Amino acid sequence: MSGDSFGSLIYLALLLAALGGWALVEYRTRMGEMLRVGAAWGLIFVAVAAGYAIWGDLRRDILPTQSVQAGSVLIPRAQDGHYYLGLNINGADITLMADTGASGIVFSKADAQSLGIDIANLRYLGTAMTANGEVRTARVTLDTITLGPFSDANITAFVNDGEMDGSLLGMEYLGRFNISLVDNQMELTR
Repeated sequence: MSGDSFGSLIYLALLLAALGGWALVEYRTRMGEMLRVGAAWGLIFVAVAAGYAIWGDLRRDILPTQSVQAGSVLIPRAQDGHYYLGLNINGADITLMADTGASGIVFSKADAQSLGIDIANLRYLGTAMTANGEVRTARVTLDTITLGPFSDANITAFVNDGEMDGSLLGMEYLGRFNISLVDNQMELTR
């Protein structure tokens, strides 16, 4: 346990001891009432924690998702202001963030592994400038990419040797489409 964690644990223990001491003094003659109030607050805490835990699933189920209409793909803008596209790459479903500032398709190591790319044998010969500085990249070739009704073969992409939260869909691929942004929605057509 690190020093910061140990200090936080001591602080939490002191806080709980002070709160427990107050409750015992305040409710010393009404222990049944103290237990009822404690149980009510415990249930409130559990409900808030459960709501927080499932919020991502609820948001994904409630909010609109990518759809195909009359030969175009419609992507709604996410809560964070970005557009996330669901693609099928080499037979695996993956979500990438549309990044008009990125040149190519750039995968995190985790996403590259989920696509079956052997990251242990990649040769990081290239470099790229990112908001976090220069990173090493390895070039890979994707057999197929499918976005809605559109499929492409033999697409060049890169695996980033640095830390990334997710993967990026850059302009080398997005440039194959006519892109329009209307009413918080990205529409891709060919």
